[in-house]
Parts: sequence; C-alpha cells; structure tokens
Amino acid sequence: MALINVAAREIHGKIVYYGPGLSGKTTNLQYIHSRIPSHTKGELLSIETETERTLFFDFLPLDLGKVHGFTIRFHLYTVPGQVLYERTRVAVLNGTDGVVFVADAQRDRLADNLQSLRELAQNITAQGKRFLDFPLVMQYNKTDLPDALPTPVLDRYLNTIKAPRFEAVAVTGKGVFETLRAISKLVVNKL
Repeated sequence: MALINVAAREIHGKIVYYGPGLSGKTTNLQYIHSRIPSHTKGELLSIETETERTLFFDFLPLDLGKVHGFTIRFHLYTVPGQVLYERTRVAVLNGTDGVVFVADAQRDRLADNLQSLRELAQNITAQGKRFLDFPLVMQYNKTDLPDALPTPVLDRYLNTIKAPRFEAVAVTGKGVFETLRAISKLVVNKL
C-alpha cells in the first residue's frame, strides 16, 4: 500500500521482485542500480548466504519524477526464493503495490516457477487483494540459455492471466528496464 507524505509531497510505492531461487531477482536490481544516475537512487542493500544471493531483501529507492506535484519514489525489493524462506517472502510482500514475477526460463525450472507463482497468488490473496486485479508483470529470465523454453510455452504454463511479459537476460540488461517501466506504469495507474 503506497504511503503518501503530503508535507514532503511524496508518494512512496513498493515493488517486489518475486520468483524461485536463483531466477535473477537480485541480478535485476543490481543491473538497475548500476545503470541509473546516482542522484535518483539510494544505496542497494544486499545480504548474501552460501546457498542464495538474497536472504532478506534488496532495497532501492528510485526517483521517478512528479505526478500532480508529488514526487514518486519506488522502493524495489527482492525476496529469497528458497522454499525454507516462505515467511520472509510473506513479510517482504506485505504492503506491496506491484510485483515482478521473475521466472527462470530453463526447462528444468518450470516446476519451481509454477510452485513459486502459486505461492505468490496465495500470498496476495491472503492480504485481502484480488490476484487477477493486482499489478503484475512477468519476466522470463535467462532466455539466452540453450535449454530455455520458448516464450509461447512459458506463456501457456505461467501467464494464463495474460499479464504483461518480457523476455530477459538480466546479466546483460536485456528486458530489465522494459520490465521496470511496465510495472511502474501499472502501479502508478492503480494508485
């Protein structure tokens, strides 16, 4: 849920990058942080573990300009994708205004993607929100790998709700900013 600070004339929105472990959520935020001007970003905080790159969250306040005289700032978070961190995912997802679901396009990760997407839908619903109306963008990451599933196959299994979707290679930046722009527009429209 966006926070509006009337005195400072700011609207703060929260976007969460969600998906299975090692799908590229942290890589997305690292790429965004490395490419945007320093005056529009805050410090990128990352906690790494031995088994995954994000234990709690990455936080990136990102200035997006003004709407009706209010400055829009998005805070970008990732969640840990490992199954044992479900409570952390629920906590980070709490109060979010939009989600980027980062799916690993590799053939052997389809079941992990489906499990993570089902959990996302359950967690959004548990917050009293309607999943089908919630601002969501799909990102099919690692589409450059030889064992990546074709986009129509990923759509058939992962995007039955026909959310905006983008092919991506987060390590090179392909599709990263297109995904961010799409979710930003959905969230601003919803606000």
